[in-house]
Amino acid sequence: MKVLMLNGSPKPNGNTGLALKEMEKIFAAEGIEVETIVVGNKDIRGCVSCGSCGRLGRCVFDDVVNEIAGKLAECDGLVLASPVYYASANATMIACLDRLFYSNRTDLTMKVGASVVVARRGGCSATYDELNKYFTISGMPVASSQYWNSVHGGAPGEAAQDAEGLQTMRVLARNMAFLMKSIALGKEKYGLPEKEQREWTSFV
Repeated sequence: MKVLMLNGSPKPNGNTGLALKEMEKIFAAEGIEVETIVVGNKDIRGCVSCGSCGRLGRCVFDDVVNEIAGKLAECDGLVLASPVYYASANATMIACLDRLFYSNRTDLTMKVGASVVVARRGGCSATYDELNKYFTISGMPVASSQYWNSVHGGAPGEAAQDAEGLQTMRVLARNMAFLMKSIALGKEKYGLPEKEQREWTSFV
């Protein structure tokens, strides 16, 4: 099994990275492969609503977004992690996710998603909700923990002092591993849920 982690921080080894490493320890113990891609330090522009992805099957801007899209089919779980900026995720992360989820053609049904947010103090809940919306529009079960998936720390490495936050990360990783393994067994026995023809309703 494999988990893909997207680190939205521009600092690969900052507090957001520290939170993800706590999860990685658990995934390793569970025999789950992890690949982490840092997107927060990349030059990623937002979606321009050109519609080219409908024709090409990928985003017209050929950058790390298309690289990530190619890896989604291989993973059983996806972790989105971001520092909190002005009660929101890093803008580079959001630009990446908007284009990724809109242009990607991989069926994400029953791939497990988890959001992780890191802040000095406030804005965690708003950012957590913001990231979870990408999962809940894509048929992805959302993994939870013993608390909202947040870690606190401002100065570099300060998150290591947040014992409760780090425990939340470990519990999240264990719950995510259990969900992924359970879904794999369910797929073997029952397959994926039946798909309906998509209905589009626009009151315009």
